[in-house]
Amino acid sequence: MAKYADRRAVVVVGAASGIGLAIAKRLVEGGAEVLLTAPTPQECVRMGDELGSAARVVAPAALEGCLAPGDGVDLLFADAMSTVQALVPSLRDGGAVVLTALAPSPASVHALARELVSRGIRVNAVAPGCIEAPGGGAVPLPPLGRLGAAEEVARAALFLATDATFTTGARLPVDGGLGPP
Repeated sequence: MAKYADRRAVVVVGAASGIGLAIAKRLVEGGAEVLLTAPTPQECVRMGDELGSAARVVAPAALEGCLAPGDGVDLLFADAMSTVQALVPSLRDGGAVVLTALAPSPASVHALARELVSRGIRVNAVAPGCIEAPGGGAVPLPPLGRLGAAEEVARAALFLATDATFTTGARLPVDGGLGPP
C-alpha cells in the first residue's frame, strides 16, 4: 500500500518511544520516507533494523543537522512543543504536525495551530492514556476495560496528520474513556 508515498515524515521519539516507532512503521509500510530519533545508539540500531532502508534513525541531538529550512518535511510527529517549534522551518507549507504526548494543553495546541495556519500547516494532538508499555506495572483499567496499544495511538495520530484535512487545533484523547477531550 502506498498511502504515504511521496511524503517525508519526521518522528521525534521521546518518552513515548513505542508510539513513535508504531507511527514510523505505518509510515514506512505506506511508502513514506521517515527520519526518526532514538534515545540511545542501541535504540538507533534496533529501530533502524525494524524499519529498514526507508527510514533513517538518528540521535535527537543530530536531528536538526539532518534538516535544513524548507527541507520539505510533510508530516511531523513529536511529543514536545519545543521540538516542534525548532523544526517548524523545515515543514513544507500545507503539512501537518501531530503532538503525541499528554503534555500539550488544548490552549498550546490552539496557539500553534493559529500561528501556522497562514502556511496551511495543520496542528493537532493525540492524548494517549492507559497505553501498554513493556515492563509496565499494574494500572487501573479505563472504562473500556483494557489497556490500549501504541498501534492504536499511531492510527489516531496518522488520521489527524493525513485524513483529517479540515481539522486543526484539536486534541484527540486516545485513553479508553478516561477523561474529557
